[in-house]
Amino acid sequence: MKLKLLSVLLAIAASAAIATAADEKPGAPAAAKAWAYTPPQAPAEPALKNKRWVRTPLDAFVLAKLEAKGLSPSAEADRATFIRRATLDAWGLIPTPEEVKAFVADRSPKAHEKLVDRLLASPRYGERQGRRWLDLTRYADSDGYNADGTRPNIWRYRDYVIDAFNRDKPFDRFVKEQLAGDELWPDSIEAQVATGFLRNFPDEINARDLNLKKQEVANDLTDTVGSVLLGTTVNCAQCHDHKFDKISQKEYYQLQAFLVNASWRDDVPAINGQALAEYTVKRAKWEAATQSIRDQQDALLKPVIDKLESDRLSGFVPETRVSISKPEAERSAYDRWIYHRNLWTMSGRTRNAVNQLKTKDKAGYEKYQALADQLKAFDNLKPRDPGSISTMTELGHADSPPTYVLFKGIYDRKLDEVQPAVPALLGGDTPAIQPTANSSGRRSALAGWIASPANPLTARVFVNRQWAQFFGTGIVDSVSDFGKMGSKPSNPELLDHLATSFVKNGWSVKALQREILLSSVYRQASAARPEAQAVDPGNRLLWAFPRQRLEAEEIRDSLLAAAGLLEEKLGGPAVFPPIPINLDNRNAWPTSENPHDHHRRSVYIFVRRNTPYPLLDTFDWANPQLVHNKREVTTTAPQALALINSDLVFEWSKALAGRVIREAGPKESAQIDRLFEILYARKPDGVERARLQAFLDSQEALTRQQLVQGKPLNAPEGYGVSPVLTAQIDQLYKTVYGRSADRYEKAVFVQTLAKQQEKLKSTAAGGDDEDDDAKAADAKAGKGAKAGTGRKATPELNPARAAAFVDLVHAVANSNEFTYRF
Repeated sequence: MKLKLLSVLLAIAASAAIATAADEKPGAPAAAKAWAYTPPQAPAEPALKNKRWVRTPLDAFVLAKLEAKGLSPSAEADRATFIRRATLDAWGLIPTPEEVKAFVADRSPKAHEKLVDRLLASPRYGERQGRRWLDLTRYADSDGYNADGTRPNIWRYRDYVIDAFNRDKPFDRFVKEQLAGDELWPDSIEAQVATGFLRNFPDEINARDLNLKKQEVANDLTDTVGSVLLGTTVNCAQCHDHKFDKISQKEYYQLQAFLVNASWRDDVPAINGQALAEYTVKRAKWEAATQSIRDQQDALLKPVIDKLESDRLSGFVPETRVSISKPEAERSAYDRWIYHRNLWTMSGRTRNAVNQLKTKDKAGYEKYQALADQLKAFDNLKPRDPGSISTMTELGHADSPPTYVLFKGIYDRKLDEVQPAVPALLGGDTPAIQPTANSSGRRSALAGWIASPANPLTARVFVNRQWAQFFGTGIVDSVSDFGKMGSKPSNPELLDHLATSFVKNGWSVKALQREILLSSVYRQASAARPEAQAVDPGNRLLWAFPRQRLEAEEIRDSLLAAAGLLEEKLGGPAVFPPIPINLDNRNAWPTSENPHDHHRRSVYIFVRRNTPYPLLDTFDWANPQLVHNKREVTTTAPQALALINSDLVFEWSKALAGRVIREAGPKESAQIDRLFEILYARKPDGVERARLQAFLDSQEALTRQQLVQGKPLNAPEGYGVSPVLTAQIDQLYKTVYGRSADRYEKAVFVQTLAKQQEKLKSTAAGGDDEDDDAKAADAKAGKGAKAGTGRKATPELNPARAAAFVDLVHAVANSNEFTYRF
């Protein structure tokens, strides 16, 4: 039996070899290229029965597929549903009840256009769209691996991406800046920051084999460019010819040759031009004034640093030591890369040397600290540090290290040397390379080819990603694999219409999204239709709008927005919101001191590769270890538990309950209406209202028992606080600071008053003579409130009912209807 099976396998292999030889023999007709590798052409508009349904050109291509299957589109979604859907897709946030009411009431013919234009014009738009691009770039604020050190400047790349989407930077320019901004626009800080796209690779700072590290970086850059921009899994060809797509191992390394000279710096000043010149002059004055002191410090540290560097050098593999030890004049382009990498890994040597001095030479450390104190006397001369950026560089030289085909991808098993070239499968001639005085020009050539309108993949891949973002599934479902093993396009004509229109419209992302948001296919209701499901069970033809769970950031940000807590500050260094007290590796997460930072949008949360923010991680965040092509949608018990049992989320629910009471007034039915309007963009129906009322009653009874047993009161935020006191606090802050107090300041003020009241009570219990005076002062300040606390003597809700309302709010906020969009 085994011999028979072997003979069958050999026969199949022989047939495949004969077929391949026939394809490749001279004179044989060339096989037609797969659709993905032929330049897109604007398709003719299809013939339709129901032309009235078409609002934007893309509708025609969707409708044609539906009509071919005997299907009709779904009815249009109601306006409240539409604005909630569109706001979530454009901003990653739920709309306010006022925004919903205004849109529903706008009966003008251009109501949808006005809504979409408003969404696209908001700074919130870039925060949402930028996060989706950061998924692809393996963006993180730390290195990864064991040390997982912080990257203090990489947040500037995140802000660059957000700003690029807000400004509607043409996508071709966006691509060029990220691949070769340092070469193409060397005087532009923005363009240099953009190369953070390449800088985002995970890294092990303590790597001992820098030759291996160099190859790992080159592989990462090559694979990332192929996956993100070309939708092609080129990494399969690292070790052998691609088994499915016609990309040879040689072609893989030819593509890699465009990127082999790319190194990086994390210490480039974040200013240039006149600002940098002025800073340099001021810095030079400070350096001249402090030269003697700093020389003495250097003399103390030099023996320690020399020892650290000697130990470091001895830890490298021999081939790495060769490159590091060469005199500067003898270093090749390859040696320069290795030498620069070593300097980068030793960038903290002064800090490490000071620590060594502190532990091993106390007398020397005391001298060093005394000199540091002397140095502080010159702080008035020292200019403020302008900050730094992380950027790619070619170390000021035009030559590049050689690139070799590697035997089975093994970094030190070099075969033939190759030059930069584009894989034949991807089409087009290899672009001309124009070196500059400081750079090879290779990445500029690659960027120009990738961002060319003639490139068959770039526009297709990007518009397909956009389609997947709005409809959950791409026209090509394998959004980063347009090859033979990827999914076939469900509507190739639609894809080519979007790609050609995208380029024709100046590579405008907002124009592309505007057409999608205003289309009839996007306006459809999401209700299930059994007759359509029988024909197209997966809804690939889009006979209804797909129901989708919100992404991790949308859930958190929308909960904060609903609670009235969301901070709208744009950009800046990453923040550390609170984490669960039982989280492992808490030392890696220093919670931000400013309470406002706790409620920033999720895009600004510090992305630590080894310690992701728990709430986002639970809801399938974008893992930055590799290119994250598509958000997963899992349904797990920890997700429900992370919301319902989280003290943090419960605090948000208390804030939401307080907001509802403030805005709806004392009437309970109005409060329930307002809660639904905030969370769901609608009012509850009769059945829902009855169930919620019953829940309140039963929960109040349970809470009464718990309060008797001594359980703390979980009241809505602001419960029982006197409006008079609130007004007084605001007036005080306006007098002193020229503004009203924020919620955190008010909370601290009220807590301070409460503590003072407890102190007065304690004093009164001891028979203090000041008791009567204190009571009189409290009565005067509170004007009917409970003495010293500013709390009302007669709250509008009894404590048990108030706590029950918080529980109701918490349950409603954590329902499926909130965490999905329809």
